Amino acid sequence: MGQLLDGKAVSKILKEEIREEIAQWKEKGVQPKLAVILVGDDPASVVYARSKQKVCEGIGMAFELFTMPGSTPEAEILATIEKLNNDQNVHGIMIELPLPKGIRKETVMAAVRPDKDVDGVHPINRGYILSGEEGLFPATPQSCIELLLRSGVEIAGKHVVIVGRGETVGKPLVFLILKHNATVTICHSKTPDLGAFTRQADILIAAVGRAKLIKKDMVKAGAIVVDAGINEIPGGICGDVDFEAVQDVAELISPVPGGVGSLTTALIMRNVLKGIVLQGGVR
Repeated sequence: MGQLLDGKAVSKILKEEIREEIAQWKEKGVQPKLAVILVGDDPASVVYARSKQKVCEGIGMAFELFTMPGSTPEAEILATIEKLNNDQNVHGIMIELPLPKGIRKETVMAAVRPDKDVDGVHPINRGYILSGEEGLFPATPQSCIELLLRSGVEIAGKHVVIVGRGETVGKPLVFLILKHNATVTICHSKTPDLGAFTRQADILIAAVGRAKLIKKDMVKAGAIVVDAGINEIPGGICGDVDFEAVQDVAELISPVPGGVGSLTTALIMRNVLKGIVLQGGVR
């Protein structure tokens, strides 16, 4: 039976490292700060925003939440973003999604300064992923890689099969994991005979958003399986991998919850610290 890739344990280590780095910035007279904009009252977004606030408080990062009614005009949201872009005391800006109907997501996300875009979704940061330059990159793909490396998994030379081609996980993950010298195959929900590809994987990463899509017979014995999916099912949530069955054949496997998702908030905070450097701060 496969051992767990324990995201909670890795997250605890990450948060401690980030706490120490924040303390170092404070000694230099810099108080790292994250600003979150929440438009409307989507219940999940409210929970996520408060969760980030709690983490910030725990590691010594300043946090400010800007709440706006769902009826707020787009121009007012953009004006708030511009104000935060120009505020030297704010080092990271995050827009909680989804935005209300009538608000153009692409316009709002592109309004955030690239070096404060802790979600890593600005077109310039997407370009940096492709070119290999330093930028701010999405937390979930980083979480997949961090979970592997911190668990002692060697990525270089391995055949990594990614199932999922989404803008926030699958696509950026291809280029981020190529930096670690993996051989990468990318599949998706429309790939014919998906199992023929997934069975070739030394490391299989599922990020397609379909509950328990990856079955036991689709996984090579001894493979390492990272589940970056999260799906609501009756009674709770599950990943894209049929966990109980696949655990029988995998060497290592990440659970949902308790795996990839456990790292994402910490890595957003790490992006805030990276943003300070990109904005001209000196380590």
